[in-house]
Amino acid sequence: MPFSTSLFRSLAAAGACLAAALSWPAAAAPRTICTITVNSPDEKDTFRRNLPPGDYQFVELVERGRKDWLASACQQRVQCDALVISGHFDGGEEFYTDRLDASEYLTVEEMERASCSDSCPGVFSQLKEVYLFGCNTLKPEARQTVGDEIVRSLQRSGLSPADAARVSTLLGERHAESNRDRMRHIFKDVPVIYGFSSKAPLGRYAGPLLDRYLQTAPAGQIGSGQVSNKLVELFAPVSMTVTSGLKDSEPQARVRADTCRFLDERLTPEKKVASLHEMLKRDMTEVRMLLGHMERFTASIGPVQRSVPKTAAAFAALAGDTGARKRYLEFARDADEPSVRTRMMALAANVGWLTPAQEQAEFMDMIAERVNRGTLGRDEVDLACTRGRAGERESSLAPLAATALKTGKVAAAAALACLGSTEAHAQVVRAVTAASADDIAIAQTYLRRRPLANDGELRAVASGIGRMTSPDAQVRALESLAQQRLDAESLREIARQFPLAKSVDVQRAIARILIRADRSLLARTELTRTLKESRLRSPDGEDVIDALIRVLQAS
Repeated sequence: MPFSTSLFRSLAAAGACLAAALSWPAAAAPRTICTITVNSPDEKDTFRRNLPPGDYQFVELVERGRKDWLASACQQRVQCDALVISGHFDGGEEFYTDRLDASEYLTVEEMERASCSDSCPGVFSQLKEVYLFGCNTLKPEARQTVGDEIVRSLQRSGLSPADAARVSTLLGERHAESNRDRMRHIFKDVPVIYGFSSKAPLGRYAGPLLDRYLQTAPAGQIGSGQVSNKLVELFAPVSMTVTSGLKDSEPQARVRADTCRFLDERLTPEKKVASLHEMLKRDMTEVRMLLGHMERFTASIGPVQRSVPKTAAAFAALAGDTGARKRYLEFARDADEPSVRTRMMALAANVGWLTPAQEQAEFMDMIAERVNRGTLGRDEVDLACTRGRAGERESSLAPLAATALKTGKVAAAAALACLGSTEAHAQVVRAVTAASADDIAIAQTYLRRRPLANDGELRAVASGIGRMTSPDAQVRALESLAQQRLDAESLREIARQFPLAKSVDVQRAIARILIRADRSLLARTELTRTLKESRLRSPDGEDVIDALIRVLQAS
């Protein structure tokens, strides 16, 4: 049966609509690839070279010489379909450069603040893909772990050991704050995030790999929001991995909401303090996992802002919450790690729950507890040295010193010495030439914080090393001495020990000291001859002794 005219027209119209729909991608506006280049431009240049100009446009967000370049890009409402960030990221806190001609960087906190404040909707919220070209950008290992005090707290609240262990594991997973977690929080709802779980290739190596991919990638793949398995496979030998941005339905969404309350620039300081107060009322296991965020926030509120009436009132309400204070301090005193206990007490002082004197008393109580239990170690020594000021005696030290020095433990003496005990200091100095590896390690920790300034002590340690009978202990003692600024007599004493050494490792430790020393204090010709004639055979080729000989000969 022949088609009617009206039916033909209807089919023709439908065909025209279908053709228009099929041809839409070719006529659509070009996708925008935003780049943040804080190190090499290799990745950016490779994308630009391979993507058709009619289908893609590029916007570099970094403005050289301008510190607020990210804020500037946000204010300009740049709409990004894909974001390419290139920079070193080893430490996990910022993208940075090793180029001498550039000084720009991008911190994770700045990215978090922009994301949490929704002040950068074009750069962050419209993204389909993110490419993070930096080491460890999607490293999955937890940056924060759950302490045993959390398990104990859960059991005290009525949970069985098995349930307490299960809940603590969930808390650890939720608050792990791995690099991958942090990037998922920053790029919330972004369908595709590429990065590296460990070491990433340098730009000059990543560029050719990207070239290989882009030359055969389907048209429109970049910025589509679809995972490219081919790209991941190509970079898999250098640890590339892929994930997606956090979704509101995930358990970590509440963690993001909590941390964002401290970073959201739309919230007033008093509202942020009120949020802090609300969090401190929660179960202390959750408070412990939010400690780092609370510390950073309270540290950011300076005296001027605290004196503003509304902010002062919010802090006063928090300081007056005796119930939350009691629960918090009880939990803090039970913390296994001395650093965690110290940090929690410092936060308590910062929010008005402890006076400075009370905070110091809490610290001294912790030191005393660990002295009595015999569990004082390098961590406590480091904390004591951080808190104590060189040459100043802590007023509350006397009662503790009488007990601690009787133990004969070098760690206890080192902690006391950091807090101002001269008797304890002398004991730690003697420990540098002890036979115990643990004692020497404690002494090293102490001397890094409290270098020897007395030439008599330096010379006593230098000559004491020569009387030691264990080569391994001598090496450790020499390493301790290497941290110090040695006078001429001490250097000469160390040099005299070279031909007497019974171990090549001892000779190398001596050479490491001498090669960094002021060689004008040494008899270079005589020392060179001694090194050549007395050195023990090296089992593995040239070493620092050879380097020292060359330096002396060139002087």
